[in-house]
Amino acid sequence: MTEAFVLHRAEGAPFSTSFRRAAFGRNDPFARHREIAWEGPDSIAAGRVSFIGELDVARFPHIETIVVMEGALTLEAAGMVPLVLEAQEGAVIGSGTALRVRAESRTLFVFCAAACNGPSKSGVVPLRADADFKPSASLPAEVLLGPAPQCRSDNAFTDDSTEFHSGTWDSTPYHRIVRPHRVNEFMHLLAGSVRFGAPDGSVLSLGAGDALFVPKGAPIGWESSERVAKFYVTQTVRD
Repeated sequence: MTEAFVLHRAEGAPFSTSFRRAAFGRNDPFARHREIAWEGPDSIAAGRVSFIGELDVARFPHIETIVVMEGALTLEAAGMVPLVLEAQEGAVIGSGTALRVRAESRTLFVFCAAACNGPSKSGVVPLRADADFKPSASLPAEVLLGPAPQCRSDNAFTDDSTEFHSGTWDSTPYHRIVRPHRVNEFMHLLAGSVRFGAPDGSVLSLGAGDALFVPKGAPIGWESSERVAKFYVTQTVRD
């Protein structure tokens, strides 16, 4: 099996990831609601949150990308128009943001969060499925099992101190060998489907509406036969 962590499957399809209820850091505003699937030594974690109610956060303690799976979540940052996130919509909350969070009914979202000890961009940055895509790097020929894809991305949020990048990406179909993943990566598929291969020959298939986290070093392949689009977080890990 792949060494990846499924965080959500659309329409309630079963999956085997184990979650533990835990806070991310000392002042986590979602401490009572957070379930962590993976937490690494590079101060990054991924999982899910089930939340209803209202929170006032004077200073958001870390960076967090969230994507709503069920329900609706309102994020009201100081000096900004309230952002309402419905299913399959996402945003990045910057460290230090003064924020009110509201959910009038039970809301489920997946997350990828990173601790941030230095200066960070505050505020709430929406992620857009209809992003302002720009051409981005393809893959080296030695890892491809077919034609090189055409890739595009729109990096909406960057924090240099944590090597945290979040945005939207898409690609034409391609097939890649199983290899150690080069970064920590969270992905929520917006369109298309992917077959993630493992060294033992098994395959994990995910489609639109599903979410996954792949730690750096996890051996994993990629095969897609249609356009794939995703929200992403990547974190470069220093060796």
